[in-house]
Amino acid sequence: MNGLERITVNPLIMSGKPCIRCLRVTVANVLRLLAAGHTPQRILAAYPYLEPADIDACLLYASVRVDDEELAPVPA
Repeated sequence: MNGLERITVNPLIMSGKPCIRCLRVTVANVLRLLAAGHTPQRILAAYPYLEPADIDACLLYASVRVDDEELAPVPA
């Protein structure tokens, strides 16, 4: 497992946007918070149901998408 299994896509959750573990927290939202200068610790405090590995998975997902590699299907 490389961490991407934490990223889920379900058309019934957040209009099918990539989310963390089927929660209503999108990868894009976590990345925006990081880009705005929030630390992972601050994000985890604001979203206590997230785990450090979730933030790592968001970064990994973004790096793979930017690199334009083909992603394996993510489980719903």
